[in-house]
Amino acid sequence: MSIYDYSVPRPDGSELSLKDYEGKVMIIVNTATGCGFTPHYEPLEKMYERLHDKGLEIIDIPCNQFGNQTPGTDEEVHEFCTLKYNTQFPQMKKSDVNGENALPLYGYLKSQKGFEGFNGPKGLLMKGVVKAMDKDYKNNPDIKWNFTKFVVDREGNVVARFEPTVDMKELEKCVESLI
Repeated sequence: MSIYDYSVPRPDGSELSLKDYEGKVMIIVNTATGCGFTPHYEPLEKMYERLHDKGLEIIDIPCNQFGNQTPGTDEEVHEFCTLKYNTQFPQMKKSDVNGENALPLYGYLKSQKGFEGFNGPKGLLMKGVVKAMDKDYKNNPDIKWNFTKFVVDREGNVVARFEPTVDMKELEKCVESLI
């Protein structure tokens, strides 16, 4: 299977086929509205505004699996994102990224790019938080927290995984190299 064989549910119940994004660079990100990393929406939106016409798509998948940090409805999530961060990329239906109810897309993404560790100033804090939830976190590909970003190139290859502790400038450099 390839990335283009997957789809994600939209809030209205329809499905977004990733085949629609064939030939585009994609960032697939699990998000939250009440997380310390929620300000990542700002650089994501700026990147989207600057690079969308050159082929960038952002697939925003709200998730409430980490600290109950996305408790609202899909409509409330959308309202928050558009009012607070002026997001223009669409939010998908709130979905799980780990466990038995995880979107199949996330099984694929995790099989392509596993967890490689936390870094940056917030990395030590995240290690402690995640280790308290999963003592074996270093050895499994599960999503560890909100705002884990996968980058897919124009050919549909998952080329990078960025944990939320990675500086957003690193994500931007990666995306720009693919545009």
